[in-house]
Amino acid sequence: MKSLVFERNMARFAAARAASFLGSGRGAGLGPLRLTEAEAPALPDEEWVRVTPRLSGICGSDLATVDGRTSRYFEDLVSFPFVPGHEVVGTTETGQRVVLEPVLGCEARAIEPRCPACAAGRVGNCERVAFGHLRPGLQTGFCAGIGGGWSDAGLVAHPSQLHPVPDELDDEAAVTVEPVACAVHAVLAAGLRDGETVAVLGAGTLGLAAVASLSHLAKTGRIPEPTHLVVGARYPHQRQLAAELGATDVLPADQLPRAVRRLSGSLALGSPSTSGQRLTGGADVVLDCVGSPDSIAQALDMVRPRGRIVLVGMPSAARVDLASLWHREITLLGAYTYGTETLEHHGPVRTFDLAFEVVRAADFGRLVSATYPLDRFEEALAHAGAAGRRGAVKVAFDLRHGGRRSAEKKGTPR
Repeated sequence: MKSLVFERNMARFAAARAASFLGSGRGAGLGPLRLTEAEAPALPDEEWVRVTPRLSGICGSDLATVDGRTSRYFEDLVSFPFVPGHEVVGTTETGQRVVLEPVLGCEARAIEPRCPACAAGRVGNCERVAFGHLRPGLQTGFCAGIGGGWSDAGLVAHPSQLHPVPDELDDEAAVTVEPVACAVHAVLAAGLRDGETVAVLGAGTLGLAAVASLSHLAKTGRIPEPTHLVVGARYPHQRQLAAELGATDVLPADQLPRAVRRLSGSLALGSPSTSGQRLTGGADVVLDCVGSPDSIAQALDMVRPRGRIVLVGMPSAARVDLASLWHREITLLGAYTYGTETLEHHGPVRTFDLAFEVVRAADFGRLVSATYPLDRFEEALAHAGAAGRRGAVKVAFDLRHGGRRSAEKKGTPR
């Protein structure tokens, strides 16, 4: 059995960071990630169960880790060596297919009493992710000793982390449930009101998941329907998918500020910059599904006074001028992960339950563009890092027996 293991090695970390200037994922073979023989991890206690991964996605946060570009903020919230992979569909020892909810909150860590966030069902805000009977780790896939999805040796999970997969959902659909849950949480955090305009920056997996989530939640009466759902996407296949998933206006990323200006009746200030052009008004809500300094600056330029920016993509250290946030009284809100959502007139509901709905309604499994065996991890990570340019969306590792499938799925983007 083999696992991809990420070790603490500063020299290789620096080498991966240098190589990433040639393209995200390109430094996987130089960095601290290595393919090694592995045994199944031990069970932390008798409640925990073994899970054999079937598919495990490659996320933007995984690429940032492999590229050596994650924030130092996370240094005390992970433990080494760890097996990456938190987007997982797998099988328990009883044969049940499950999706992993990777956050390692108080219940998984056997901590009593639970922290206020966990007690309220907001597991993503757990205050104890570095404590309890586990090593530090905010999620499975960043925590030593319990395994992760990038392994055919399996992982171990607390029952509270596992969600049964309905028979009608195939593995490709199921492996997208976790990123869709992140998007559902972000959409609900935006606090949408009647008649508002929403702009989405970025149309990779998270951006498209946000579009699908917003569309489904509005159609099913969980949130108000926006007057306009405007998406800026760099690549043609992303624009096509955004339109199919429910966007009302889809255009190239560099044209997004102009479209928001037109739809909101705003005026433009000054000369266009690399992030676009500052607007006097703008969108009511901007979902930033990139998380880069440029995308944050662009969001600030095109949100209206007292508007809301939801940071969905994982940021790192960033130099951003916040004068407009102060002057225009803009709300900048982080949206990390999931737990229990409270919907007006609908009561509490698990984020993953809503995510399963969205995946099914949007046929989101079709966005899994390519799968790779573990021994081709360098190719897989380079493909994921160039997904948009190569016409792909989601790239995953295939751990199924006999799963030496073609890296390109027939009939899907590359």
